[in-house]
Amino acid sequence: MQGTILIADDNPSVIDSLSLFLKRKVEQVLSVTEPNKIPKILKSEPVDVVLLDMNFSAGDSTGSDGLFWLQEIKKINPNQVVILITAYGGVELAVKALKLGATDFVLKPWDNQKLLATISSALELSRTRQQVNQLKQSFNINYQKILGQSNAIQQVFKLISKVAPTDANVLILGENGTGKELVAREIHQRSVRANSIFLSIDLGSITESLFESELFGHKKGAFTDAKDDRDGRLVLASGGTLFLDEIGNLSQAMQSKLLTVLQNREVIPVGSAKAIPIDVRLICATNRNIHAMVANNQFREDLLYRINTIQIDLPPLRERDDDILLLANHYLAKYSEKYSKSPLSFSGSAIEKIMVYCWPGNVRELRHAVERAVILSEGVFITPQNLFIQQSTESVSLGDKPISLEEAEKAIISNSIKRNKGNISVVAKELGVGRQTLYRKIKEYGL
Repeated sequence: MQGTILIADDNPSVIDSLSLFLKRKVEQVLSVTEPNKIPKILKSEPVDVVLLDMNFSAGDSTGSDGLFWLQEIKKINPNQVVILITAYGGVELAVKALKLGATDFVLKPWDNQKLLATISSALELSRTRQQVNQLKQSFNINYQKILGQSNAIQQVFKLISKVAPTDANVLILGENGTGKELVAREIHQRSVRANSIFLSIDLGSITESLFESELFGHKKGAFTDAKDDRDGRLVLASGGTLFLDEIGNLSQAMQSKLLTVLQNREVIPVGSAKAIPIDVRLICATNRNIHAMVANNQFREDLLYRINTIQIDLPPLRERDDDILLLANHYLAKYSEKYSKSPLSFSGSAIEKIMVYCWPGNVRELRHAVERAVILSEGVFITPQNLFIQQSTESVSLGDKPISLEEAEKAIISNSIKRNKGNISVVAKELGVGRQTLYRKIKEYGL
């Protein structure tokens, strides 16, 4: 098993016995007979599990030493996995230890196989906590607030402020690039779950064969590549917020499986018969007309009811006139700093070009256009030529007739493919979507 175990016990024979057994089972085993050395080791070594003796003082069987050092360990790392070992067991002591953060309780003399099973579970718990902590740190680093002062976006802000404090499921609808994930993150940040994990999943990038494994998890040996037990995203997100992007792309079979999980509030990993309870705040999003999909029997009505207690409709950038220049200037300042350019500003003609362009790719397209312009700029002004959006303006011609979101998306993708001479990597980057998502859209629209 991968991982590092620290054995802390005042009895050298106990340490020798445990070390001899565990060194054949675990990647690395450390040991210490003096508990006051534990903090130094934890601060210098990546320890996954601590096996902590309950009694270090001669003649003491109260467990007070173990409880004291358990609390000291938790001060160093609140997520540290600790298993307590003692020759003097009692329900009251075990309950007290668990309340203080112990993971499990092992009695001396121990059964090797039971001990190994306990350590295996503890190592898995440690890996899960590390994953969750990394995801939380990533979220805090990448978190970006929504910008805007237009009436259209202000209405969205009002709805966010009302729904965020609740635990209601939310469905966010909007075109590609309108900021659906930003809205989901804003709801999470204003919720009672703000200090817990926010986990985002692009359902459009998950193949049907991997859907259950990714969302529900799997047990070792469940299929060819399942070399270890793995928690699914629903378990990792438990206690926090789960954001399911592109939910409109789920097949009927995947919709049915997801609905069952949401109804039962539990998952069964692939290859297991044991259900795991989950506690997530669900936020979903799609750029498709999901209500029309229900009418056409492409999306389950009962699943739609389950996910859209509250629906938030995000306006496209072309309906946010007051925000276009504000956002452009925000990204101009951001990328000027990133690429160490002197303070830049838009020329009058560049501003005019920005304001008359329809921005079919919405905020994402604007951000990419400004970043590219900053990189290409040579003076103190961003010129229309730097923006490089004229070609897109001329080639996307949809006329004045009303069109559906799908028709507009098809035209934008088709135009990008022609402009980039079929280079799918370039098209995916230009449109701000993954290659798998782009391939699926190309197949869907017959391009």
